[in-house]
Amino acid sequence: MVVTTETDRPHWVQTVLIGRRPKRTAVRIVVLVVVCFVWFRFVLLPIRVQGMSMMPTYTENRVNFVNRVAYLFHKPMRGDVVAIRTSGISIMYMKRIIGLPGETVEFHAGQAVIDGVILDEPYLKYNCDWELPPKLLGADEWYVVGDNRDNSNDSRMWGPLQRKFIYGKFVSKYYSAS
Repeated sequence: MVVTTETDRPHWVQTVLIGRRPKRTAVRIVVLVVVCFVWFRFVLLPIRVQGMSMMPTYTENRVNFVNRVAYLFHKPMRGDVVAIRTSGISIMYMKRIIGLPGETVEFHAGQAVIDGVILDEPYLKYNCDWELPPKLLGADEWYVVGDNRDNSNDSRMWGPLQRKFIYGKFVSKYYSAS
């Protein structure tokens, strides 16, 4: 039979702060820190939105997350809002994919036309008056634009993007925090 004395028991402050087994608590903390580091460095990258090109869908100065593993098993799809990396991790653009590889993209009276069919874009709130001639996308090219078309620097200026520049998919705006 083991008899414990008052001096063998941890003080109540220690029990509240680090538990009855400090080594186990330290291991849990280290594991949690490592998991959080890996998760927010390599899986979900927090990004602060700056600029008006995706308004009103994504407002300025909100924090959103980019899912970097979203496209491991499938290619980017039409309607996806993606992070575009052109020169390092510190500067990225947020744009919506409207044109997929092999399609023809054009604009008439501000409306996107994909392979001769007007694209339904319920997320657009601001009209624009773009007139752009047809552009045939290559086998590894995506056409991206902002939701606020008159205030967007996008594929009409840069041209179509190759897959290597698409960094990840933005997590739904409903998960963003102020």
